[in-house]
Amino acid sequence: MPVLPLDELQLTETDPKTGKLRTIPALHPEMKADRSFVLYKPPPKVREPALVEEFLERAKFIADDLNWLLALPHDKFWCQVLFDETLQKCLDSYLCHAPRKFDASLDFPPEVNDVQKCLHRSVFLTFLRMSTHKESKEHFITPAVFGEILYNNFLFDIPKILDLCVLFGKGNGSLLQKMIENIFTQQSSYFSDLNETVPTILQVFNNILQECGLQCDGASATPQKLEERVRVTPRDMPLQALKDIVLYFCDTWTTLWAFLDVFPLACQTFQKHDFCYRLASFYELTIPELESAIKKRASEDNSLLADLWRRLSHSRKKMVEVFHILINQICLQPILESSCENIQLFIEEFLQIFTSVLQERRFLRDYDELFPVTDDVSLLQQASSTLDDTRTAYIIQAVESAWEGVERRKTPVVGSLPPPMVLNGASATAESATKDPKGLDGACDLEYECAGAASAQVSGVELDSLISQVKDLLPDLGEGFILACLEEHSFNVEQVINNILEDRLAPSLDRLERTMPRQVKPDPTPLVTSRYNIFQNDEFDIFSRDLVDMSRIQKGRRRDKDTTESLLNDKRLIAEQKERYGQYSVIVEEVPEQEGEAQFYRVDYEDEYDDTYDGNQVGANDADSDDELISRRPFTIPQVLRPKGLEEAQEEEEDEVEEAEKETTKQDHFVQDPAVLRERAEARRMTYLARRGYQHDNSPAVVGNAKGHGQNRDTVQDRRKKEANKGTRANHNRRAMADRKRSKGMIPS
Repeated sequence: MPVLPLDELQLTETDPKTGKLRTIPALHPEMKADRSFVLYKPPPKVREPALVEEFLERAKFIADDLNWLLALPHDKFWCQVLFDETLQKCLDSYLCHAPRKFDASLDFPPEVNDVQKCLHRSVFLTFLRMSTHKESKEHFITPAVFGEILYNNFLFDIPKILDLCVLFGKGNGSLLQKMIENIFTQQSSYFSDLNETVPTILQVFNNILQECGLQCDGASATPQKLEERVRVTPRDMPLQALKDIVLYFCDTWTTLWAFLDVFPLACQTFQKHDFCYRLASFYELTIPELESAIKKRASEDNSLLADLWRRLSHSRKKMVEVFHILINQICLQPILESSCENIQLFIEEFLQIFTSVLQERRFLRDYDELFPVTDDVSLLQQASSTLDDTRTAYIIQAVESAWEGVERRKTPVVGSLPPPMVLNGASATAESATKDPKGLDGACDLEYECAGAASAQVSGVELDSLISQVKDLLPDLGEGFILACLEEHSFNVEQVINNILEDRLAPSLDRLERTMPRQVKPDPTPLVTSRYNIFQNDEFDIFSRDLVDMSRIQKGRRRDKDTTESLLNDKRLIAEQKERYGQYSVIVEEVPEQEGEAQFYRVDYEDEYDDTYDGNQVGANDADSDDELISRRPFTIPQVLRPKGLEEAQEEEEDEVEEAEKETTKQDHFVQDPAVLRERAEARRMTYLARRGYQHDNSPAVVGNAKGHGQNRDTVQDRRKKEANKGTRANHNRRAMADRKRSKGMIPS
């Protein structure tokens, strides 16, 4: 019997009111258990025993209820999820109020951390089971119905998914990615919801710009009073308002980064609203203002300012990474995965995006610092041979121009922290770092990577100009003291003059002498003492040794002392060669014979040239090769196996051949007349054929009996030979080739 999905399953039970049997669907409100889930509240910021005890009790209740829910069977679990409103409110409260990783590090008691960790795990497992439509072969829901259940009952929506990513993304990335992909796959309506959510996110950017006084409202439809158009910048707003903006800023960008990092398929939806350009423009407007606002507040709460600076640096890095994720998913990754014919659209998209953000110089510097643009352009050049070099060169040149006047940094610059945190807030920052070494998501304890780009290093003529501005108003001060004040106040002339006049300098500056002169920087090390090449410390290196052997130095082309005449007159080589080859010229003409040795030499060797085989083949052929042996001694049938008549005929034939060979005159070594040789060869051939009883008829005519009277054997053979050999006279071997084709089945016979 096939197993039905949960949405089609029917249960039979007794009606509690009538006592009769009835059939109800498995997903029915009456199947829900009566259980109330309490709302979640975050851990207390103050370590009061009563508040801590209240949090522990509430968190344990929620954790126990969720563990009970996870232990329910498949049908009971889904009935509770669909029809229990308190469960959904409990889960929503946790997503809203659970502490994020980038929140301020709080020193909770160990029991609070343990309960919070256990509750965090239970909530994640609950959402994970809610996003699974098939738990086993027996327990599953139809995929189409599952998507409708999720969407119509608001079990998941875009804000919930964003919170899930930022809360559970670290350490659970693969599970969370499968979960969200399953949700979007089973219910495509979430893509349309995401498309409608992006304008809301862009409106958040506008709200931040408006709060910071960086966005002009433009022509308003209603009249406005003049006093209502006062713009409040981050430098002028209260510290608490600045804190709220920075926290909102950090939460927004960290959440967006977590979502796109877990679910990159959403990048296409974001880019439909020109998100890359809006991001770069928003970055260029807000980041410098917020950094400047934090730096200006030198006399306020330094520990709070240090925390705000850390959050702002964290947000900056996440903004740059969001831009990189969009570029990678929209342009670079498809280029690597597509064929050569389909990459032109992605290359054009890449060039258009970067061309639109070239005017955002600050954003370009920070992006190029983390993800070099030249690497991306190099990838495009390798992928396409038709890439427009003019456009790519323009983009690279714009990035290089954004770095003009700013030193490129390869490592984080700790010294670029704002002055309040460096002086008075250092202890507070170090204290908080000691208490929570994992701060800022465990990977960015004090993320000052981008902080160094806030202000360029001032030097040279620009620095002299700043010192002159202060000295014109306060001529009694020394240039060294003014330089120290400028470095302390980020080279802000107005702030330096104001603090000096109001006597609000930092303690480190008060201890300095007001007339301190400017110290002259020592000249850099001469190049000749710090050079490194292959000729360093050799025998001619005048920078490392005082005495050099001048006799070994040759100016111009070297001339040998030996002249051509002296070389020609030198006969030593000839004498050596004569002595060597003279040994080969010693030949003994006659060897004197001793008594008793003459007979020995005569018997041992007879010096007489044997010219027996001079007329045969001349070459390097072996005398006993197979072909020559066969030609000299043809194969003969043994006498035992010969027939009686054949034995006598063959013996007579061999005797005649031997007599003919004996009668043959000895070959002469002079060249005879070719005509005579041809006549002799023809005579020998005719003699051989006559002996064998064969008469060759050169006449091509075949004469036989009249038609219908039959033919003798010779006539039939002659006709066959004429048919087979007619190609030798005419027809150019066509008959033989036709026979060959017919034998191979190419022509039907």
